[in-house]
Amino acid sequence: MSETVVGEKGMVVAPHRAAAEAGAAILREGGNAVEAMLAAAATIAVVYPHMNGIGGDGFWLIREPGRTPRYIEACGAAGSGATIGAYREKGHDRVPTRGPDAALTVAGAVSGWALAHQFAASLGGRFDRRTLVEAAIGHARAGVAVSRSQARMTAEHEAELAPVPGFAAQFMPGGKAPATGDAMRFERLADTLDQLAHEGFEDFYRGDVGATIAADLAEAGAPVTRADLERQEARFREPLSLRIAGATLYNAPPPTQGAASLMILGLFERLGVARGEGFEHVHGLVEATKRAFQFRDARITDPVFAGDLAPYLSDRALEREAAQIDMRRAAALGGGGAKGDTVWLGAIDASGLAVSYIQSIFWEFGSGLTLPRTGIVWQNRGASFSLDPRALNPLEPGRKPFHTLNPPLARFDDGRVMSYGTMGGDGQPQFQAALFTRHVRFGMDLAEAIAAPRWLWGKTWGADAAGLRVESRLDADLVRDLERAGHRVEVLAEPYADLMGHAGAIVRRADGRLFGASDPRSDGAAVAG
Repeated sequence: MSETVVGEKGMVVAPHRAAAEAGAAILREGGNAVEAMLAAAATIAVVYPHMNGIGGDGFWLIREPGRTPRYIEACGAAGSGATIGAYREKGHDRVPTRGPDAALTVAGAVSGWALAHQFAASLGGRFDRRTLVEAAIGHARAGVAVSRSQARMTAEHEAELAPVPGFAAQFMPGGKAPATGDAMRFERLADTLDQLAHEGFEDFYRGDVGATIAADLAEAGAPVTRADLERQEARFREPLSLRIAGATLYNAPPPTQGAASLMILGLFERLGVARGEGFEHVHGLVEATKRAFQFRDARITDPVFAGDLAPYLSDRALEREAAQIDMRRAAALGGGGAKGDTVWLGAIDASGLAVSYIQSIFWEFGSGLTLPRTGIVWQNRGASFSLDPRALNPLEPGRKPFHTLNPPLARFDDGRVMSYGTMGGDGQPQFQAALFTRHVRFGMDLAEAIAAPRWLWGKTWGADAAGLRVESRLDADLVRDLERAGHRVEVLAEPYADLMGHAGAIVRRADGRLFGASDPRSDGAAVAG
């Protein structure tokens, strides 16, 4: 069981200890929280390759003391060849989830690294790119011990991933799934990171690395071109915010589901729940989730088309939605079903500069397409597009897909700041809400709030109706109360299920003391700087 870690000179939390250590080392050498996050992000792209990588996307919330957080959107758009007609001609009735046709959006994460590095320098950062990616390159060359979750996910998805170009050669040495603890080297990825450190992160899009990526994608038959890569750039945008009692919450705007995460907490705030861990706590959050997802599924799309979502987070709108929640009965609302394996990482330095960051290739191992000359696994984020031109998120070149990724951050009236988050597709808003309410509203110790039994509402793949899955440690009387209220409850066999996400959090008090914790469901750690 993880414990809450206490520090004063900075802290990094990540779902793999090596990434947290890499970030904390930068803090100890005088770096700021953004530089620490860059080191952690590069490292976790190597040591947790089934969950994330430089072939995916990233989203940043960065809060300077006394200022509104800055948000970096670093996600890519659909490639030039990604048209509904092209996919229909290939016989697809939906966007594939594996293989070259699934590798249909530009990877934006490294463009976010570039912008974050520039921003870190403007805040007094002192480290060059090479120093920040040094740990990642070292792990890639020396070899990484395969984690339990990587071994399990490779074995579970071997049949669909093994035929994808490049996958077996990199991730199935000897033609079989690796065992936990096996050493795995990533020489080509190390070379790529070394080139980016030398030439600049922009080389991923407009330099030699970009040219090599484009050639490998073209050879595999993926629809992303060199010109698509050259057009990619991360950008600063205004974050969404929500005022609740004693705090202001921040999250990412479209194309992410950040608005849904804020809405859940805003609705729950209006339900008047006075005690944690009981029926009203769990039922209230589940019912708030249903309403937030109904809104999400009707509104959230590429930011060019999404419009202003702030009115939906107003007091009047939230009060109207909360009034529709029956605190005794489960509503018969459908929705949910988006999966996603992701990493969330957090960092806060001694000055109070705080970062909430999320990086992903969407499903475990993304599209599976592994580029031979760069060692990059490409994401399958475009699987969230529809081949129906009338849909909310139709496939078309240059359009950004819907993202489950969303990095939350909270600023409290008493001077505290909280960087927190999780992986988990549809689970992200739900796990965030469980963690936040347990720790902030009901006073649970941070590590205990992260480890406590979780639930997940939504459809399982192939199911007709949404249900509520709960970890086996959830109190049996509470489960019965939920069933009596009309919830379709499935008790999972696992006491700590990967399905329930890998969460983490850091809280900095006004006196400068830091409290951090990682998830016992992950391979992570909270490491003081």
